Amino acid sequence: MNDPEKTDGLFDCREAYVATLEALAEADTRIVAVVNDSVGSSKLGGFRKKFPERLINVGIAEQNMIGVGAGLANGGKVPFVSGAACFLTGRALEQIKADVAYSQANVKLCGISSGIAYGELGPTHHSIEDLAWLRPMANLTVIVPSDPWETGEAIKAAAALDGPVFVRISRMPVPALKHTVESFEIGKAETLREGGDVAIIANGTMVCRALAAAEALAADGVQAKVINMATLTPLDEAAILDAAKTGAVITVEEHSVRGGLGGAVAEVLATQSPCSMRILGFPGFLPTGSAEFLMERYGLTAAGIADAARDLLAR
Repeated sequence: MNDPEKTDGLFDCREAYVATLEALAEADTRIVAVVNDSVGSSKLGGFRKKFPERLINVGIAEQNMIGVGAGLANGGKVPFVSGAACFLTGRALEQIKADVAYSQANVKLCGISSGIAYGELGPTHHSIEDLAWLRPMANLTVIVPSDPWETGEAIKAAAALDGPVFVRISRMPVPALKHTVESFEIGKAETLREGGDVAIIANGTMVCRALAAAEALAADGVQAKVINMATLTPLDEAAILDAAKTGAVITVEEHSVRGGLGGAVAEVLATQSPCSMRILGFPGFLPTGSAEFLMERYGLTAAGIADAARDLLAR
């Protein structure tokens, strides 16, 4: 795979997505891309140039796009349906439910520029409810990769899985992490740092911030366990129960505090191993502003996560 676009040590995970997809398409002629007038934002220009007959642009018609993807899957193709996460999930939720999840269609949904990547465009373009909408759907695998390597590996895993998958792909710059596993496994969490005082469970763009928070806590003598929960469905309950042994669990996500990673972890802890817990995320509709401004305002920074851990441990 070609190196993803890099700026000052940070990467755009969309580059890893398209590089991996192009490599997979070279080896498997069944792979096609379906977009909603989003070739540019999905960075699929190179794919279109290499495989002009294997990219279908339906225009700004998300519900139709899902139906086209499902039809292609029924015809033996492996469609990667790619569009801005807020529109892909919000406008076409019924089609995702009926045509993809319920029908167990072999469709790979790629939510681009997820979370608050479109910060300045306001709440209509923020995608902070998508995981809450999709997580309850039976048959649908949901993956939130943390960096370019994991994004590429998630796309490979999605292509290999016979069934519907949603991959949440961020365009917010993130560093390449030092992973503790050699390969990505759907449904398996990754422990990036050991610690016995508090556990921080994160996914997506929040994983690098969780690791930075753990470094800050270590300077105070607090050892934080950091878990990368890239797969939201199916959920690694064993990793959550292991985290609960610290007695204090914090979840961090670029999503609403309701229904996403925090909700999934809380369901496990409440029914199997109750402990002190804090859910970090967004409280509801957000003001218009840059992603950096919104992260800072709602405490989704290394300092904010570390402060939340100190507060939880002080209770």
